[in-house]
Amino acid sequence: MKKTVLVDGCRIPFQRSGTGYRNLMAYDLARIVLKSLLERNAIDPAAIDRIIMGSVIQEVKTTNVAREAALGAGYPLSVPAYTVTMACISSNAAITAGMDLIRTGQADIVVAGGVETMSDVPIRLRPKLRKKLVQSGRIKGIGDVLKIMKGLRPADLLPELPSITEFSTRQTMGQSCDILAAKFGVSRSEQDEYALRSHQLAAQAAQNGLFSHELVPALVEPDFKPVTSDNGVRGDSTMEKLSSLRPAFVKPHGTVTAGNSSFLTDGASATLIMSEEKCLELGLKPKAYLGQYTYVAQNPDEDLLLGPALAIPKVMDAAGLDPADIDVFELHEAFAGQVLAVLNALGSDSFAKDYLGKPAAFGAIPLDKMNTRGGSLSLGHPFGATGARLVTTAVNRLIDEDGEWGLVAACAAGGLGHAIVLKRHPEA
Repeated sequence: MKKTVLVDGCRIPFQRSGTGYRNLMAYDLARIVLKSLLERNAIDPAAIDRIIMGSVIQEVKTTNVAREAALGAGYPLSVPAYTVTMACISSNAAITAGMDLIRTGQADIVVAGGVETMSDVPIRLRPKLRKKLVQSGRIKGIGDVLKIMKGLRPADLLPELPSITEFSTRQTMGQSCDILAAKFGVSRSEQDEYALRSHQLAAQAAQNGLFSHELVPALVEPDFKPVTSDNGVRGDSTMEKLSSLRPAFVKPHGTVTAGNSSFLTDGASATLIMSEEKCLELGLKPKAYLGQYTYVAQNPDEDLLLGPALAIPKVMDAAGLDPADIDVFELHEAFAGQVLAVLNALGSDSFAKDYLGKPAAFGAIPLDKMNTRGGSLSLGHPFGATGARLVTTAVNRLIDEDGEWGLVAACAAGGLGHAIVLKRHPEA
């Protein structure tokens, strides 16, 4: 099987929903990042075999946002593009789909990433009104409108606002995190301390220019003033501020708050991956090998956000590695309580026996190797784009910190989880 390498990765600055990108579609965000990736790399766009983008909440006008954005970014009409969805690990799924195409010889060059906007989510009409509109066919005048309105109650005319809840359990992710934190003994103060760490590290990384390798500016209409930095980082946050916030989901005694949760975010990311052979043939410099990966699933009612604790040991066993071998860890931070519960689980003998069928714990992940440039709590979490950000950041850290092995892991709605092993390329 062909070896797969990451050549480059970039993202537009992540913005709190309703701010910098409030007037843009997901299509626009994806188009900007795809165009920037192409401009950064000296490759013939006609040589790209596939474009794959992850997205979760899709606009009906651009359901295959990968194809629409690729056309808008100026990629050749002959390059196939498609969109995948796997909740918060959608761009992870895009990357691994591209890896499989390369490994099996079906492609040599793949662009993989993801996009999300929460500023302009689809808002539906109520089911009764929707059915009447569909059944009515064409509306030619006020008489047709009055016929449709007959039999409807005022409540039927209200919009159906989207809710971030699990379809199978009817619980919000925040409620599930509260349950998980209690199950694995994660206190409110520990969650606030971890959230503060994330924001402080992200602020330091931005100040020191550590995101310069991955950030590309986004020119936003109508004045085309460039957005150049993430706007969700609160470097001035304190434990006093965080501890003053009330529980957001389980009231009054929950431990998950707006301060120790990731926020609704708009953003897009993209990576350029190739077969090692093609990369060297083109005279490009590979950054890292994309190695073993896995996906897991568990009961969303009890362990919705526990996926990384199952995926990490599984992928490490497959790669023949121990925790001490990993120089760079990047874990998705949906909630501080979720991250800390995963860390507690990995260090627990009882979890290893009950969940992994192993006699002893996987081992502790040292915090000084994990998310040292902040994470989703501070940088933001555009659902479909986070995975490619994690991979890009991990690879850049390997190079900047002179490491060899990296590991990326993330949880996702539906009780899903993902982990992938990275190895710095000797040419990097």
